Amino acid sequence: MGNLTNWVLDPTHSEIVFKVKHLMITNVKGEFRNFSASITSEGTDFSKAKVQVNIDAASIFTNNTDRDGHLQSADFFDVENHKELTFEGTSFNKLDDENYQLKGILTMKGVSKETTFDVEFGGLVTDPYGNEKAGFSLSGKINRKDWGLNWNAALEAGGVMVSEEVRINAEVQFVKQA
Repeated sequence: MGNLTNWVLDPTHSEIVFKVKHLMITNVKGEFRNFSASITSEGTDFSKAKVQVNIDAASIFTNNTDRDGHLQSADFFDVENHKELTFEGTSFNKLDDENYQLKGILTMKGVSKETTFDVEFGGLVTDPYGNEKAGFSLSGKINRKDWGLNWNAALEAGGVMVSEEVRINAEVQFVKQA
């Protein structure tokens, strides 16, 4: 590899959100409010970049205190025993000028599994303060049961209260480090 460039997440212009079907009919949205991430690339070539993400499990927010408490409990994220969710990229393949496929190991609740995300490269720009920034949009789906987040409740009419499939979307901005 040539000259390595480090990029660090700008948390004020980044978000990680997830959606889960509730009662089989609507999506409930949540987010993680505290997280950090870094990318190591060859200059502005992200095709073989190394990606690392750390998420504070207790920072989960769904705009409902009782639900947030339940998600933090052992039924779901068990934040007392598993303070962080981590993602370590194993490959970042460039599909075309704007699209990448990111593969890596997602660890939640002590379970590590390979996960794939679609990534759209938003481009590079220099902000008014002279910082070079890179933007990405990320999307993917996981089955929460693969990580032991098994809690559910049956519905009288059939089906379940909370779907197993979780859709994850992130809008992230990175700042090039000098």
